[in-house]
Amino acid sequence: MAQGDGFVMNEGQADGSVPESPLPKIDFSSFILSLYSSGLVQLGTVEDPSTGKKTKDLAMAKHTIDMIAMLQEKTSGNLTDDEKNLLKALLSELRMAYVEAKA
Repeated sequence: MAQGDGFVMNEGQADGSVPESPLPKIDFSSFILSLYSSGLVQLGTVEDPSTGKKTKDLAMAKHTIDMIAMLQEKTSGNLTDDEKNLLKALLSELRMAYVEAKA
């Protein structure tokens, strides 16, 4: 077992295998980019990686946009300029894509 950031992680999976690739770095920008990617899938802009198909789920897309907007509000004053600009740009892009997808 390996010691992580305040918790213990198993190096392998239950069947003894090791995951194929390392998980992405955990930071605010990565988290927001993950939500943004989910929004693009929900808007039908990009293919769902699990199915390879483009489908629209506007209710979930709106939910994702609302979550990102809530994060923008709750983190106001606590972000670096780069994080703030990224959040603003991605939220704007998703909102515009939502309006287009809804039409």
